[in-house]
Amino acid sequence: MGKVNIFMRTLVLSLVLGGFLAAGSNAAAQESKSGLLTRNVSVGAESYTYQVYVPAKLAGKQNLPVILFLHGIGQRGEGGLIPSEGTASAVARQYLEQIPAIALLPQCRKGRYWHNPEMERMVMAELDRTASEFGGDAKRLYLAGVSMGGFGAWHLATQHSGKFAAVVSICGGSPLLSGDRFTPLARKIGRTPVWVFHGSDDPIVPVSESRRMVEALKSVAGNRVRYSEYEGVGHNVWMNAITEPGLLPWLLEQRAD
Repeated sequence: MGKVNIFMRTLVLSLVLGGFLAAGSNAAAQESKSGLLTRNVSVGAESYTYQVYVPAKLAGKQNLPVILFLHGIGQRGEGGLIPSEGTASAVARQYLEQIPAIALLPQCRKGRYWHNPEMERMVMAELDRTASEFGGDAKRLYLAGVSMGGFGAWHLATQHSGKFAAVVSICGGSPLLSGDRFTPLARKIGRTPVWVFHGSDDPIVPVSESRRMVEALKSVAGNRVRYSEYEGVGHNVWMNAITEPGLLPWLLEQRAD
């Protein structure tokens, strides 16, 4: 199985199939430095649980890539995306183990969105903590999001310009609600490499969201923008993205300026 299939299937397993992976783990923070780890971070008066997956072959090493995954609306909650045991956990761990990067899996609270200020602060605190604890490379922090997470990816990329080495948005759109909803975002994202995926017949998030974002980004970043649109495909475009053979190699070869 190619690395890209592992990467994209992990997106499906850990971010998209809410009914499959919705049962969270409430396990206490583990002392282990590899595998699926549960951690907590405090932001103001709130404490948030998140998960990190560290492949065994990377444990203890330094200057590692970190991939931040933002899930869709159906996976909001508390306690973590991936259950601590059972078939779902075993399958997710199998795929995550083979990604040559640390995977950070935050969880958005119910009734919130990734662009809400408290969720943004939570995610960035978790990213900083993960990079510090597990030897993350500040020049190899990657951002990927699906659906609501795709909207969140654009938001975080604009609010933290230059933080991420590359951005992957799958069936997402502009988090702005009025005015020119794309040009201001593109200008803030600047020349950060991006790869956008969308289905032409998406009934949930119109394909025009990605088309217009890509158009705005190309005016700023030119050939640093990639766009894959699938004819006749709906909101489950992530299933098509699995077949993109160059995604993971492309992602991990990017470096922040």
